[in-house]
Amino acid sequence: MTTRTTAVDAHTFTEIDLDVPDPGPHDLLVEVGAVSVNPVDHKVRAGLTGPRVLGFDAAGVVRAVGAEVTAYAPGDEVFYAGTIDRPGSNAGLQLVDEHVVGRKPRSLDWAEAAALPLTTITAWETLFDALRLGPESTGRLLVVSAAGGVGSMVTQLAKTLTGVEVIGTASRPESAAFARSMGADHIADHHDLVASVRTVAPDVQFVFSPVSGRNVEAYAELLTPRGEIVAIDEPPGMDLVPLKTKSLTWHWELMFTRPLFQPTDATQRELLNRVAELVDEGHVRTTLTQTYAGLTGDNLRKAHEQLESGRTIGKIALTL
Repeated sequence: MTTRTTAVDAHTFTEIDLDVPDPGPHDLLVEVGAVSVNPVDHKVRAGLTGPRVLGFDAAGVVRAVGAEVTAYAPGDEVFYAGTIDRPGSNAGLQLVDEHVVGRKPRSLDWAEAAALPLTTITAWETLFDALRLGPESTGRLLVVSAAGGVGSMVTQLAKTLTGVEVIGTASRPESAAFARSMGADHIADHHDLVASVRTVAPDVQFVFSPVSGRNVEAYAELLTPRGEIVAIDEPPGMDLVPLKTKSLTWHWELMFTRPLFQPTDATQRELLNRVAELVDEGHVRTTLTQTYAGLTGDNLRKAHEQLESGRTIGKIALTL
């Protein structure tokens, strides 16, 4: 069996046909209906020395299952973010482990669903694994880049499932409006972070940080003693010493940790299923803002260029 896919290296996007292996014991063979792009896609591409099938987010239909699969059957509609150590979702057919796959929200189309998995998992693990927040939690959460893919999901899940107040950062009217639509209680300008946050809140207990290096000293100033920060980036040469005086905690979040090191852990499947319920109940919405028709090399290149501009609001998807 072969599938049409787009292989990329650091500079080119090439459409090719590839053989698809038979499903492994816990694999699903998914006919992909749509994919979305994330900053990790172009980060991986920038470091490539040869062709690779990229892509993580996808939504589609299960066409075949491995011998030991228990959670799904052919015909099931699913969504997922996959993992970093297997061929990606930018293909007509993809093999993915059942442990990281959730049931697609019934109320969303393929593109709307494909926009959610990676950012949803990252946001969920930020709030509930790293920060250990819950329905009774209070305090203030600063969400940096709240109009971004992950920031918009952190905001929605925090407002839906915890009692914290959310301060979202944005620097343009359109990104501020999007962050408010996701549920942010207040908007601050991340170009003047300390002064802007203090106009709406005297202190902060938690920070979600996708842009960390230049903000460490600001976090040290804004956070209350023993406050906590969750970061998803890895800027070179970052100095965390300014956090010591207040005994602040720094967490790393990488949504690929579970599939890489705990491959039989079904936590990501369970949280995707829970969020699908929240979507269908009207509590959480897709963050899709733009769709390209066709998983072509040209469309992927355009989507990557948009992400690299740093001005993307929400998520970009491509339909097959």
